[in-house]
Amino acid sequence: MAVLLQIQNAVKSFGDQALLDDTSVTIYEGTKVGFVGRNGAGKSTLLKVLLGDEELDSGEVIRNPNLRVGYLRQHDPFLPGESALEFLMRDSGQPDWKCGEVAGQFEIKGAYLDGPISALSGGWQTRVKLAALLLHEPNLLMLDEPTNFLDLRTQILLEHFLKNFDQACLIVSHDRAFLGETCSQTLDLNRGKLTLYPGPIEEYLEFVDTRKDHEERANAAIVAKQKHLQKFIDKNKARASTATRAKSKEKQLEKLQTSDVAADEPTPNMRAPIVNPRQGPAVRCVDLSIGYNNYAVAKEINLEVDHGQRAAIVGDNGQGKTTLLRTIVDSLSPIKGEVKWGYGCEIGVYAQHVYSSLDSNLTVLEYLDRVAKPGTTAQEVLAGAGALLFRGGHVKKKVSVLSGGERARLCMAGLLLGTYNILILDEPGNHLDVETVESLTNALLNYKGTVIFTSHDRHFMKKVATSVIEVRDGTARNYGGNYESYLYSVNKEIEDGERDSASNRKRLATPPQAKLEAAAEKTVDPKNERVLRKEMNNLEKTIAKLDDQKKELNAKLLTTSDAKLALNVHTELTSITTQLSEAEDRWCVIQEQLGAW
Repeated sequence: MAVLLQIQNAVKSFGDQALLDDTSVTIYEGTKVGFVGRNGAGKSTLLKVLLGDEELDSGEVIRNPNLRVGYLRQHDPFLPGESALEFLMRDSGQPDWKCGEVAGQFEIKGAYLDGPISALSGGWQTRVKLAALLLHEPNLLMLDEPTNFLDLRTQILLEHFLKNFDQACLIVSHDRAFLGETCSQTLDLNRGKLTLYPGPIEEYLEFVDTRKDHEERANAAIVAKQKHLQKFIDKNKARASTATRAKSKEKQLEKLQTSDVAADEPTPNMRAPIVNPRQGPAVRCVDLSIGYNNYAVAKEINLEVDHGQRAAIVGDNGQGKTTLLRTIVDSLSPIKGEVKWGYGCEIGVYAQHVYSSLDSNLTVLEYLDRVAKPGTTAQEVLAGAGALLFRGGHVKKKVSVLSGGERARLCMAGLLLGTYNILILDEPGNHLDVETVESLTNALLNYKGTVIFTSHDRHFMKKVATSVIEVRDGTARNYGGNYESYLYSVNKEIEDGERDSASNRKRLATPPQAKLEAAAEKTVDPKNERVLRKEMNNLEKTIAKLDDQKKELNAKLLTTSDAKLALNVHTELTSITTQLSEAEDRWCVIQEQLGAW
């Protein structure tokens, strides 16, 4: 395999922190590499170096002359009023049919393809960006946390795309399930050193644990041997009869060296509020309609969550998961119906609008002291801060200087210092690294209260959820199965859709022979080149006219709200599309005949 990228003796520092410490790695063509490491380790910095946006302090990056990098950037490259199809054509320079074909791999069709891209959710816009990358035909895709804010369906579509993508990938992600499905190798950045392991993420994590355990046991054996030798030397070196043996043992002792075992990084140690378990319904939604400004996102919602359940709210982005959560906790008024909480429910909320609006003038300690339950001692507040890695001088930091991840941890620490028997969590994994999410998972598994939550992290969902609420098709309902069965059903829907799309592409790529023969029968005398060229010119004008009519009808179909008018437009559009297809087929036949002369 050819080398695509080679990093040699790379050194890169940020302040007094060595992000890259004289480290090297090689990326080969066709390999899919999952890039892992703790928050702040330097993963995003390394990507910037590879893209040429930043320079190494020393060392070099060697790039294959044929390297074509596709990078999923976080900023939006779209123009005002631009449709997804127009963006794809502008960005790639490819014709509309090619852009439409690639977009179809991500289910971008109809109004999603031809309507204004500004009206699409963040997850759908990410699909458009991925389609744009593919149209540039890269041989190395670089993705930085691609699953952030993507719903389950889009995550699975992205997984399927990457599995079928036959070029190299370098993917930064905290999502272990996603990396396990897409990457065959694992690159770890730890304490400035890069380690490339020839296996998937779970194998690598098991390898790290096994190696550490082996090194610790080997060191323990060496230390025991050292003590034994030293005891013999101390006892015998002064005696003339045993001095020679003692000297020999000293040489053995000098050769015995323990290996360096990296100390564990500090990890969060969360503890959920201690509450008494309860029975019966915790919350009921009765004939509930939810939405904004009297526009209902979902209607006729009748569901309940019992005490002690950990209910996961699932569904595609834009269906109303967060709207449902906000309505349940009364931060958003229902359009219709009511939410009924059981007696004695104490509700704690963790959501982006909460941790992004913390009082910036407070210190970490002051904030926790303010939100902790009455009677909490200073020592308990410090312990709660320490459990989320706010230790020493960090507790005196102002909220204003905290990063997004630190604010999220602070909000979680405050929540866990309360006495809440109901926890409402909206995307708790966002801004938290994998170790913090794992600690939260264990805390929730030991929690005796009720949890209602949303998350895009499948590993977290699988371990935590005991029941599922699905928001779909304008309503929400208690899903009949567990999260595993929901995951299976979504996967099956996508696979069925992909099979249908592949069948359609094959049919379009190979026109039926009868259709071509019928078009060929219309051919006039093949020797009369002038007649053929005149017919071709007329066909080109017809195709252009029909294409304009098709675009106008598509635009009208997107803007009309009258059902009868929409049906008429659709009928006309179908007729125009058929005429256009026949004209294009005829043009191809004439082109072949003229080319044969």
